[in-house]
Formats: sequence, C-alpha cells, structure tokens
Amino acid sequence: MHPIKADLYAIDPTTLTWQKSSFTGNNGECFELAPLPGGGVAVRDSKNPAGPHLCFTPGEWSAFKQGMAAGDFDNL
Repeated sequence: MHPIKADLYAIDPTTLTWQKSSFTGNNGECFELAPLPGGGVAVRDSKNPAGPHLCFTPGEWSAFKQGMAAGDFDNL
C-alpha cells in the first residue's frame, strides 16, 4: 500500500466526525463521510459503522468529485 494511504488507515475511525447526506431516506441506505487530517476523506456504510471504511487522499477525492460533476459515473 502507498505510504500516504497506509497513514490514513492508521487513524482510528471512531475518532472521526462522520456525517450523512441530507438526502438519506428512512431506509438507511446511505454512506457517511468524514474529513481526514491533511484534507482526505473517509467513507463508510451508514448501516455498518463498525465495519470497513475507505480512505481517499485529497487528490483522489478531488478527482472523484470532478468525475461525478462531469457525469462520468452516470451509467452506474
């Protein structure tokens, strides 16, 4: 694993401030995001907060947001 990614995964996810989208429905089908030190973002399944999470560097998160805005993932 890349050293920066390894450092992000060393952070205890219970210490992060997680937030859900305001578009979350009553069925709980949503994910949560948390800011990481240095500008990265962590993502987890809101139905399983003790489960695994993904960590993204600032560059990875920026590329993802730009792709979403450009419609790159509209076919999914």
